[in-house]
Amino acid sequence: MINQVQKIREITNAGVMECKKALEDTGGDFDKAVALIHERGLTRAEKKSERTTGTGLLHSYIHNERVGVLLELRCETDFVARNPMFKELAHDLAMHIAAMNPTDVSDLIKQNYVKDDSVVIENLVKGVIAKLGENIRVEHFCRYEI
Repeated sequence: MINQVQKIREITNAGVMECKKALEDTGGDFDKAVALIHERGLTRAEKKSERTTGTGLLHSYIHNERVGVLLELRCETDFVARNPMFKELAHDLAMHIAAMNPTDVSDLIKQNYVKDDSVVIENLVKGVIAKLGENIRVEHFCRYEI
């Protein structure tokens, strides 16, 4: 059971006790435990959506010297703004914006993710919220194309 808890933790970034509880709640079924943690994480992400995002970062991305994106991604603390997972999300979102040309933030969050069309952008962001424990919001973006 300890090995399973450790593997679930590596996959989900959830705490040890949360992984153990998920395994217990699913009768020891590894795949169901991972799914349960993801489900619980998304629930937590929705609860965090009302919290103020007072910091964040600007991320720029230029594709083939013809398409440029400037993205403002917000979070609650500088600690998360410096986190590699947050920075990776910013980069992935900027690449998505360059490729899919959403009209605004509300259009963006409804789009299927360009790297995995089974994932909607809104759920991609919620997954990172669940892992980092802070509200994250796409505030603004602009896209230029030559």
